[in-house]
Amino acid sequence: MCRINYTIFKTDKEDKMDNKEKQILVTVISLILIFTCYSLYVYHKHIADNMAIINDFKFWGKTFLILIPVTIIAQIIIHIVFAIINKIVTNEDIPTLSDERDKLIDLKAIQISHWIFTLGFLLSMVSQVIGMPPYVMFLTLIASGFVSGIASEIAKIYFYRKGF
Repeated sequence: MCRINYTIFKTDKEDKMDNKEKQILVTVISLILIFTCYSLYVYHKHIADNMAIINDFKFWGKTFLILIPVTIIAQIIIHIVFAIINKIVTNEDIPTLSDERDKLIDLKAIQISHWIFTLGFLLSMVSQVIGMPPYVMFLTLIASGFVSGIASEIAKIYFYRKGF
């Protein structure tokens, strides 16, 4: 019997990270940084001095509504900087076309994200049914949004690596 070592036929491109995987990794890291920085900012600016504010619905609504555009704007800026740095380093443009596989991976990742956020939403409602303070509901909603976003991106990496 003759055995062929298939690792000989592996190209350099297979060893390198795909551009889509790089973008996903940048998204995951930036989401973690944005969420951490925003949480620390809100804590030091508002909560540290006045712990009674955590029971204020207006505070949580405002905090949650500000988080959304901050995240979107920061993500746009980070991805623009990533595209510029990637162009300088690799002299390659980031591909803008997506095929059926990319769309299917996006749909699967969105489905996972929706299920996680739905579970978080249900947990936040259960926290109110069992009589927990209102801030638990808001923290659960914010955390489930963050976790669902991260899980979506990790699912995309998994599906790209799996060859979905």
